[in-house]
Amino acid sequence: MLVKSEVDSDLGDIHLEPTGAELEEVVITGTMREVSRSESPVAIEVVSPKLFRKNPSPVLFDAVGMVNGVRSQLNCSVCNTGDIHINGMEGPYTMVLIDGMPIVSALSTVYGLSGIPISMIERVEVMKGPGSSLHGSEAMGGIINVITRDPAFAPRASADVMVTNWQEMSLDLGARFGKGRVSDLVGVNLFRYGDPRDENGDGFTDVTLQDRISIFNKVALSRPDKRMASLAGRYVVEERWGGQVQWAPEFAGSDSVYGEVIGTRRWELIGQYQLPMASRVMLQVSANGHAQRSWYGTTRYDADQRVLFGQLSWGERLGGRHEVLAGLAYRYTSYNDDTPATSVFDSDGEFIQDRPEKRPLPGLFLQDEWSINELHKLLVGIRSDLDKDHGLVHSPRLAYKWAPNDRWVVRGNFGTGFRVVNLFAEDHAALTGARTVVIAESLRPERSINGAINVVKRWPGEERSFGLDGTLFHTYFTDRILPDYTTDPELIIYANLDGHAVSRGASVTVNARSAMPLRLSAGVTYMEVFTVQDGRRSDIYFAPRWSGTFTASYDWSVRWSTDLTGQVYGPMRLPVFPNDFRPDHGLTHALLNVQVKYRAGRGIEVYGGLKNLLDFVPKDPIMRPFDPFDRRVNDPIDNPNGYSFDPSYIYAPLQGIRGFLGLRWTLG
Repeated sequence: MLVKSEVDSDLGDIHLEPTGAELEEVVITGTMREVSRSESPVAIEVVSPKLFRKNPSPVLFDAVGMVNGVRSQLNCSVCNTGDIHINGMEGPYTMVLIDGMPIVSALSTVYGLSGIPISMIERVEVMKGPGSSLHGSEAMGGIINVITRDPAFAPRASADVMVTNWQEMSLDLGARFGKGRVSDLVGVNLFRYGDPRDENGDGFTDVTLQDRISIFNKVALSRPDKRMASLAGRYVVEERWGGQVQWAPEFAGSDSVYGEVIGTRRWELIGQYQLPMASRVMLQVSANGHAQRSWYGTTRYDADQRVLFGQLSWGERLGGRHEVLAGLAYRYTSYNDDTPATSVFDSDGEFIQDRPEKRPLPGLFLQDEWSINELHKLLVGIRSDLDKDHGLVHSPRLAYKWAPNDRWVVRGNFGTGFRVVNLFAEDHAALTGARTVVIAESLRPERSINGAINVVKRWPGEERSFGLDGTLFHTYFTDRILPDYTTDPELIIYANLDGHAVSRGASVTVNARSAMPLRLSAGVTYMEVFTVQDGRRSDIYFAPRWSGTFTASYDWSVRWSTDLTGQVYGPMRLPVFPNDFRPDHGLTHALLNVQVKYRAGRGIEVYGGLKNLLDFVPKDPIMRPFDPFDRRVNDPIDNPNGYSFDPSYIYAPLQGIRGFLGLRWTLG
């Protein structure tokens, strides 16, 4: 690969810009072993922190929304919690891994993606479609794998501080220590927002007030033959509240001023050790605990979750053409909250006792990646998990790659997924205090079957390059669990879908680099995401028919550059009341951002810009904000349509145009 270098003696930096094909990226998510992205039979998208910095954000939750087909969805206008949708499927269908281990899931999906220091991230790998054959339960719609830095190759020190004119402040610090065989990487992420604002005049905070601190530490040991050995930990403390602007802590749980206050304490441990054997034998262990103490209006919600995970895998190259992988996995989840999902009530509805959900999930998997010849590769795999309620659950997988030359890659993938449901992750509206949860039946695990065809075409060159990545996908879900909002506005009724659900569509991503210092990337996804029940088809909430993302970067000189980024979303179905005055489909809208960056030398960058250039915010995100405790809900004159307080009508952030300014420093 050829590169063009620019040296600035005043800056003391050497900038290398690719002029031909992009560097080969290494991925592990698709096959559970390191392999170049072009050689992987499974289509994987790789996102580096460099892309995140084109639209700087204090949380990974916002940053992954820059990936085509991935959407960061807010689920509540009051407390601003959210999840990540892949190809239109809700957050519970997205499995989030850290270094390949299921650290962020179920209860912690809502909050676990906040506070991961960006300085600690090496890259993020995104796999769209089920991945249960390797990763087990919850990998139904897609996987996001956060790969943290190797301490031995991290910068000696780094700092990134950013403020906005909304008085949001974030600080990201990193430092590397150690000599010889032991390397230690420490990261700290701080975020604070303490200025209640109500720009839309509904009497509620537009953005929750937050105080968060996250501490990350990873220790790695250098061993012979590059064998892996590392131990990492993270601890997160977060306090947030949203509600009526006059709310104060003394109103928590009262019916005088409405507020939603959430306290989170979370810890994580991740360990990996490659055994000193001729074959690749890897031991992976992790543990995490998540505690939440909160009020949603007058509704108390406390929840605790513990997840233990262990996996022993063996990999070997057999016969020169077969990469065989086999392993044993065990995950144990303990979950308890104060909803009907984990409580016992008598016939009169009175609470009797807690019934924590304890779910062991042992499994084994086997995979063969067969290089038939230089052009063709076939991957076959299967996983079996033993669930205490549902017995053996099998997840087969088949993938095929054809690469006639270094400019064409064609992939075909078929896979299955399954998930045992946790109601907290199903829909945050169940906990707003506005509705009562009703479980209509004994819930069955959900299943999915996916097929996808991916085509990659590259036109490399020394002065300019062009790349095209297109995918056709179709995922079929059975036993889906959907919340019913319409039968009774006071209830959310959960039941297995008597029918099926579908996510299907096409996506295209284009990357271009010209002889000028201009880099472009754009993607668009068209999809149909719907359920079919009793012969009737209904679109799923918050799944836009089409969406797009783009980035455009221009280097004016060695010192100055500009980044323009954005996401565009088409109409999407929204939860509304009968006879609702609000549209049942959200408006087509774009969230555009611009950044100007100045390289001051000696590892220092100054950046600033504007977010949400078009100043778009959704209208009427809260139904009846003037009556949050539904005191006048039955007034036929004041409320003839029977509306009740509800904050779930939100499809875009409530922050309009705003400015930001930051300073970034990297040493070595």
